[in-house]
Amino acid sequence: MLRRFSNSRTFQDNLRLGVFTALIAGMVNVASLVLFYSFTSNLTGHFAILAQEIADGKWFQMLVVLFWIVLFFSGSFLSNNLIINSTRKNAFVSHSIPMVLEIGCFIFVGIYGQFFYAETLTQTEILVAVLLFSMGLQNGLTASISNFQVKTTHLTGLTTDLAIHLSLLTKKKYRMNAQVVEKTKLMAAIMSAYLAGGVFSGLIIQSVHFQVFYFISAAMLGVLTYDFVKTYVPFYVNKKKHDMILKTRLEKIQSTLKNTAKKNGVLESK
Repeated sequence: MLRRFSNSRTFQDNLRLGVFTALIAGMVNVASLVLFYSFTSNLTGHFAILAQEIADGKWFQMLVVLFWIVLFFSGSFLSNNLIINSTRKNAFVSHSIPMVLEIGCFIFVGIYGQFFYAETLTQTEILVAVLLFSMGLQNGLTASISNFQVKTTHLTGLTTDLAIHLSLLTKKKYRMNAQVVEKTKLMAAIMSAYLAGGVFSGLIIQSVHFQVFYFISAAMLGVLTYDFVKTYVPFYVNKKKHDMILKTRLEKIQSTLKNTAKKNGVLESK
């Protein structure tokens, strides 16, 4: 899911990435809505709030909302910066760092919410800020490694694009275009996964409350572990095989050189 980058990714790579991250985004957004009465997977509403706070002259609240937007921006910036500066050898590590930071954000929100949260406005603003930063990390990660094919929280743009692609499919020549068909399937899958994640989060949030962020973190750790195994286990297995083959060849060369040296010694003695 995280191993390949940009144009080297297949449709299945992007589909898995899109579905999983959309599930996470849907769960986080519904959880933050129920717990904090605020959306955290996108910024459209926050820009509207920012404009309203400026219009009302509420400068402190304006700065809070602006800080949220900057954090989301910073998360996306950090993710993309890590990815574009990675090399082929450390690509998995660079692609994993944003997800590890995101997991750290979720664990922090889960622990703080479960043990220390007193429902004050300041606490709520801080926790919302952490979740916005985590969603910025996720958005930057998915968009960057998929060559902007996967955007899992921008549902307004996704709905528009899906409608356009579905209208294209009313014409035969577009139905025969594999790229258009795959893009349509990808967007439909992302939208469905986002909705499914939101529904699941809504069903369990009243029972588990802040512990929902532990479930999300565990799922993300599972994906990281799977990708780590898929990336490095074959590498070490192949390396071991290569070393054994190389060792066998070297032994054959050494044996041939020894035999040649012995023959030369015998001829010289004669």
